[in-house]
Amino acid sequence: MKEKKIALVAGGAGFIGSHLCARLLEQGWDVLCLDNMLTARPGNLRALTNHPGFSFVRADITDPLPDEVVEQADRIERIYNLACAASPPHYQSDPEHTMLTNVVGTDRLLRLAEQSGARFLLTSTSEVYGDPEQHPQREDYRGWVNCTGPRACYDEGKRAAEAMAFDFGRLQRAEVRVARIFNTYGPHMDPRDGRVVSNLICQALEGQEITIYGDGSQTRSFCYVSDLVDGLIRLMEAKDVSLTPVNLGNPEEYTITQLLEQVRALVPTTAEVVYHPLPVDDPRRRRPDIGRARALLGWAPRVPLAAGLAETVRWFAEEMQRMQLLELPVQETRLSA
Repeated sequence: MKEKKIALVAGGAGFIGSHLCARLLEQGWDVLCLDNMLTARPGNLRALTNHPGFSFVRADITDPLPDEVVEQADRIERIYNLACAASPPHYQSDPEHTMLTNVVGTDRLLRLAEQSGARFLLTSTSEVYGDPEQHPQREDYRGWVNCTGPRACYDEGKRAAEAMAFDFGRLQRAEVRVARIFNTYGPHMDPRDGRVVSNLICQALEGQEITIYGDGSQTRSFCYVSDLVDGLIRLMEAKDVSLTPVNLGNPEEYTITQLLEQVRALVPTTAEVVYHPLPVDDPRRRRPDIGRARALLGWAPRVPLAAGLAETVRWFAEEMQRMQLLELPVQETRLSA
């Protein structure tokens, strides 16, 4: 029998990556998950490790790709690059590594795509728009990014990765796709990753003080992870979008205060709300224009915030209980660098 083709998912043990691996396996792909496990959680792969089509290689894409990957280049048909810490506390803790992951790591995976003839998808970010002056944000908006600020390692790293991907595409060295991902939430988030959804849910479940940065009036648009994964696969399999970045996110916009109200409706708590200064360069408003995704991919989110939050709260409650039963503090379940 002819060997099945492989979808390589760099960062496949992370929050979004683990869901993507599971969906690709459901679709019949053999999946090669590549992850350095610096910010990923081993439990994200718990349901996948015994699947006959799943394999895992622990490696960092800033290093030369391991032999286990290179030797299978002729079978690799899709490369999804999700490899980079995405929460500010994580990517700011080692800004050099964050920048190198985006630039050097993307270069290594693009060269693998060139060698294997695989189609390549870069997961970029809404952070390329910075603290936007245009609202909602369209793909033709060039952004308002502080290139020397504390978020620049991520923002500018992703902008450089996009430039490299599109140059490979223009030179016909690889067939590329670029997704600009807006705030995503759901099961497999790290309880201590510092993102607003996980912060509010975990603090409410634990009866801790509720932390709000800024006055709560800043806005975000929250996309449930299953919708996001659907968009990534549609973009990978779409035709004639090689040199076109595509926003993937939920265009419904909520203030952080409105998000807290929805969390409190699911997890009643009398805990005090404590306000802290807004971090440097934190965007005031964030909402995607998804007209391009609708037109090119026939894609739009389907899971409303209330339903997605309910499922996310349920998962966090079960996960936190499981960790307590194992007598492991939440903060020690994450592998350190």
